[in-house]
Amino acid sequence: MKKYIKRTFLVIFILFLAYLLANYDLVWYGIKQGIGQGEILYYSKPLSDFLENPNYPDSLKQKIRLIQEIKQFAEDSLGINPSNNYIKMYDQQGKPILWVLTACDPYTLNAKEWQFSFLGSFSYKGFFDLEKAKAEQKILDSEGYDTDLEEVNAWSTLGFFNDPILSNFLRRKTGKLANLIIHELTHGTLYVKDSVNYNENLANFVGHEGAKRFLIHKFGKNSEQYQNYMYQNVDQEKFVQFILKSALQLDSLYKSSEKLDISQKKVKKDQKIKEIVANFDTISFQSKSYQGYFDDYLPNNTFFMGFRRYNAKQNLFETQFEKEFQGNFKKYFEYLKKAYPSL
Repeated sequence: MKKYIKRTFLVIFILFLAYLLANYDLVWYGIKQGIGQGEILYYSKPLSDFLENPNYPDSLKQKIRLIQEIKQFAEDSLGINPSNNYIKMYDQQGKPILWVLTACDPYTLNAKEWQFSFLGSFSYKGFFDLEKAKAEQKILDSEGYDTDLEEVNAWSTLGFFNDPILSNFLRRKTGKLANLIIHELTHGTLYVKDSVNYNENLANFVGHEGAKRFLIHKFGKNSEQYQNYMYQNVDQEKFVQFILKSALQLDSLYKSSEKLDISQKKVKKDQKIKEIVANFDTISFQSKSYQGYFDDYLPNNTFFMGFRRYNAKQNLFETQFEKEFQGNFKKYFEYLKKAYPSL
């Protein structure tokens, strides 16, 4: 019996070692990410450390209290899962702490996906180390991918840990802050494996609709906070719809150019993207937020693919939400939890 047990453990150890060797890069990446996330959790402080500090600005204390109200509203009125998120804060001292790398085929809007054990596939890869992110981006560039590397302002650990407030949250205006908090809490309530587009579109929809309801609940429909949020949303919606329409145009171009050689495809792609940028200048925005958006930036496929990931299904969610659930978030989340197994 002892020999059998020893052999069993030996086999398990050999299989585990083989897995580590075969997935060295992934395992090492996971360790580095774990260290980065662990540092944030370790150095996060209870909110009382900030709220009871007489030298901490009152304006920021108000934002911390506001986040607690948003969270409570999301749990009580929207059906978001109760959690211990946002009971601590990590002071990032105004510095970025996480970057996300995305990559896309050069002549389709198909995202490169990374496979992670247990969590499934993701069309982005996060890094707490900017130099590591740049090194991997350089490799993908050399392989012919369109790539993009961006700072991340917020993320969810999907309920595996208690997410802290990141101090840069407090820079946001009230409506945008409510949207952000509800967006991330939605990920912790429902996250479907191998369905990044679904998850991000759902969180975007709930974040926006939830923010509207919170602002009405706290300040009233005629309040400055609600009106400002809705005013900003008019321009944002124009921007998003223009980019989604442009993505469809690129899709059509790539499908019609499948038989062309690479040099011809590149010419057509470059012409189309320059045309899209030129047409963008014809849009009339109410504010200056989007003026000159592409002056120093020429988008590539990752840009258009990213907007699809976050926004392409908004109308589908809204239609289902209103017609089938009469705008009742609690009933909607009950349905979603049964229909889509979450991590």
